[in-house]
Amino acid sequence: MDVKDGQTARGTGRGAPRGTYAVGDERRSRILDAAVEHFAQWGFHATSMARIAKDVGITQGGLLHHFRNKEALLVSVLEASDEHDTERFFAEECDTAAEWFHRLLDLTAYNSRRPGRTRMFNALVGESGDPDHPAHAFFTRRYRALVTDAAQSLRRGVDTGELRADTDCTAEAQQLLAVMDGLQLQWVLDPGALDMTDRLRGYLDRLYRGLSTAGTGLPPRGPGPDAAPGPAA
Repeated sequence: MDVKDGQTARGTGRGAPRGTYAVGDERRSRILDAAVEHFAQWGFHATSMARIAKDVGITQGGLLHHFRNKEALLVSVLEASDEHDTERFFAEECDTAAEWFHRLLDLTAYNSRRPGRTRMFNALVGESGDPDHPAHAFFTRRYRALVTDAAQSLRRGVDTGELRADTDCTAEAQQLLAVMDGLQLQWVLDPGALDMTDRLRGYLDRLYRGLSTAGTGLPPRGPGPDAAPGPAA
């Protein structure tokens, strides 16, 4: 039963008991978690639905009961990951560009504590350069949205006088995302070779110094909601 069917049953008072939905939600969550590890290790094409089902402890038919095919599972994994990150780090608008920079650092630190998801991202974004890849449309939309959102965050800083009036917000946003992804790729290849949060902090400090009207580096901020080490998710 898909989410729509479940919502209909709950809304009308008919169908399976609430406990059944809880079990289904928990199983769906376990499938998504397992899929992250498989897509990270093998990419999309070499990932096996049968192996994912075995890891979760269900039949392949049971897996297909929740996700009709591998393409649907892949898109669900990517969308769930993005929604989680947005709610955790960017649910509220930042008052300053400096605060937005600090939230990017929080996100990067969080990514370093969930290597499976970070490996998956790098494996799939590389594959999705092929227009026929099932994640191609997702990543195309995602990067357009990320550039737009990042440019808007910088533009607010320009409007308030925090950042220089001649800041090319779109260009800076594109370059910033490229730096973040590049550091993440290097970290995935050799986690011991660099601290990607520390490297990003150095870059953002230099960027802020160049863009801020005060000409100062990134101002300090107290620990954010995810600044302290915690369990991977």
